[in-house]
Amino acid sequence: MPQRSSFFITTPIFYVNDAPHIGHAYTEVAADVLARWHRQAGDDTWFLTGTDEHGQKILRTATANGAHPKEWADRLVESEWKPLLDLIDISNDDFIRTTDERHERGVANFLQDLYDAGHIYAGEFEALYCVGCEEFKPKSEIVDGEGAFEGQKVCAIHSKPLELLQEKNYFFKMSAFAERLLKLYEERPDFIQPASARNEVIAFVQQGLDDLSISRTSFDWGIPIPWDDAHVTYVWFDALLNYATAIGYGTDTEQFARRWPATHIVGKDILRFHAVIWPAMLMAAGVEVPHQVFAHGWLLVGGEKMSKSKLTGIAPNEITDTFGSDAFRYYFMRAVSFGQDGSFSWEDLAARYQAELANGFGNLASRLLAMNAKYFDGRVPEESSIADTEAESAIRDLVATVAERADERIEALAIHEAIAAIWELVDALNGYITEQQPWVLAKDPEQRDRLGTVLYTVTEGLRALAELLSPVIPEATAKLWAALGAEATLGALDQQPLRESGTWGRLVSGTEQQPLAVLFPRIDSESVGS
Repeated sequence: MPQRSSFFITTPIFYVNDAPHIGHAYTEVAADVLARWHRQAGDDTWFLTGTDEHGQKILRTATANGAHPKEWADRLVESEWKPLLDLIDISNDDFIRTTDERHERGVANFLQDLYDAGHIYAGEFEALYCVGCEEFKPKSEIVDGEGAFEGQKVCAIHSKPLELLQEKNYFFKMSAFAERLLKLYEERPDFIQPASARNEVIAFVQQGLDDLSISRTSFDWGIPIPWDDAHVTYVWFDALLNYATAIGYGTDTEQFARRWPATHIVGKDILRFHAVIWPAMLMAAGVEVPHQVFAHGWLLVGGEKMSKSKLTGIAPNEITDTFGSDAFRYYFMRAVSFGQDGSFSWEDLAARYQAELANGFGNLASRLLAMNAKYFDGRVPEESSIADTEAESAIRDLVATVAERADERIEALAIHEAIAAIWELVDALNGYITEQQPWVLAKDPEQRDRLGTVLYTVTEGLRALAELLSPVIPEATAKLWAALGAEATLGALDQQPLRESGTWGRLVSGTEQQPLAVLFPRIDSESVGS
């Protein structure tokens, strides 16, 4: 695949009204795998994540906890959100908070530019508002309440009563951009992915767009409207701009030109904000629209989207404390088709951990290094052309094709398919060892060349696997890389040119290897999910 000049990837910025659950971590890991892949492939990569700290939801949560909103945000960012990144091994380049001065200044500049250009006007508004969504709800997402909420209108997403708000607000002329948006979706079919998400957005815009209320006067926790400080900026209009303000919009022209446009990874519940409102805002400002918006599905527990209120939210450390960060990352990237909903279960996690990571990959690495230590004094064996067969040729061809296919799948943001392609090599190497029986070859001195060729083939296959899997399971692959002797001869794993991982023969025969600790230790079944 050709090298990109720039790869700027973002997660949504997350509300700090509560602690993160595995749904948040899932988004972070997906973006991180893509960032690590492109970074290791040599692309000019920048990975942004952060927190959304304004709006009525944050104000109410902070007040309920006896804190000022900024104090509440500071506390949760430092105690919950930043530690999450370390917990699951996230390699973000930047972390933005909407209370950062750089962001607030950028939002004010953007608003003033739109106001001066005539895209914003004053008006009155009355509509049903969901504090959970921080949104005036469209008719399609307003339903009749049941049970305790019978007789009330509730949010179809949060199942909580909506509030009727009547305010004098400022409005963004979003309706003027409906045709331009539809043309964008038609001319760039990959702009919104997956296809089901694209179809949903097109259908929404085809119904016609209303102008967007972008200010509030009923509370004051937000960024003031620059020409009227009696109003604060609507939290979504504020939050979406983080993608631009973090890379220098309005303050660092060179940095912004280098990084923009972005690939946005978002949950499907906030797709409309990113695929309709955000590009319309950028069109109005004369800024290029994002490269792509990819909406992943929900993680389901017991058939339902995770929810703190329904006690189905699972904290990431509940998994990492038992299985480790690599297993967390691998499981959610492999078991869930990226772009679709995925069901989480402790049983599936434990089964995949044992079968795929411990037995499939970990056991392959430990067996190979043990045989190299036993038969070749802990050094990389020598490959002999006279002992070469079709079996070795098949492995070499597979290494090359797997590397190419995985890169193609990553380019398409199909992370689960990329890992599945790489795992073909794991399975093939395990099958190759079983068929070639190096422990039998070792008993016959006349098969010495053959033994060396077989073990070199597996060793070099593992070298390729370490490179290809390092964006997914960085901790285990770093240990394997060092044990293979590759660290001393080829340099750091994260500095390897990933798109050249399929090139055969990079490990030099005779390279000294090191003992390998167990990559994926046995898990006590009684501790799973407890």
